Amino acid sequence: MFLPPSIETRSLSIGYPLRGGVRRVVHSGINLQLFAGGVTCLLGRNGSGKSTLLRTLCGLLKPLDGEIILEGRPLQTYSPEERASKVGVVLTDRGFPGAITVYELVSMGRYPHTGFFGKLEEEDHAVVRESLEMVGIAAKSDRMLAELSDGERQKAYLAKALAQECPVILLDEPTAFLDVTSRLETWETLKLLARVRQKAILLTTHDLESAIRTADLLWLLPETTVTSSSGPVLTGKPADLATDGTLDRFFGTHIPFVGL
Repeated sequence: MFLPPSIETRSLSIGYPLRGGVRRVVHSGINLQLFAGGVTCLLGRNGSGKSTLLRTLCGLLKPLDGEIILEGRPLQTYSPEERASKVGVVLTDRGFPGAITVYELVSMGRYPHTGFFGKLEEEDHAVVRESLEMVGIAAKSDRMLAELSDGERQKAYLAKALAQECPVILLDEPTAFLDVTSRLETWETLKLLARVRQKAILLTTHDLESAIRTADLLWLLPETTVTSSSGPVLTGKPADLATDGTLDRFFGTHIPFVGL
């Protein structure tokens, strides 16, 4: 049975509005599809527009042109509450409320499901506990956010996204600041969420080796516009992009693919 994409972009232009009605277009003509059940990695050099694309897909930035379809509906037709129940977001440059505990932060992920008063029922607490366990931060659940290391704080925000129980999870550098063991555990968690829970997962990363080894699809975002069916973004399975030389050309060096 053919499943429609969780997120689809149609002739999407991303960038920023400037003063006087001027717009800074980062990329245009983007046609992409993100499907449930897989991990997709967005790769590119610093300044190529990865974070801009991610923020546009989750609604933090408005498209300059084109359309984003989220589960069959235009993204702009969702209320903030509806969008929060569909898309979980983990960003790297977020501010954080240091005066709350890890458990309280992760509990915030349940608010799209708790109604007007935000009262957590036992089933909500069960989801919070499970999310903390999945990312390996349960032992720190009573600690204040301000007391955590950068890597531990990253895990806490990932747990919050999991607690939202969204069909789509977008992550900006989720393995940044993590030690080797935590980094591997995070990749395994994302893969498990995609395979077992049928999440649609998109993340940016500079961990090229892990992306090639783990991702189902790669989106390659160049610094300058190229021509392809997906617009400026080159897409494909890691093995295919490695064997046809696309990865080597994109990064300007030989990229080995383990398993070829």
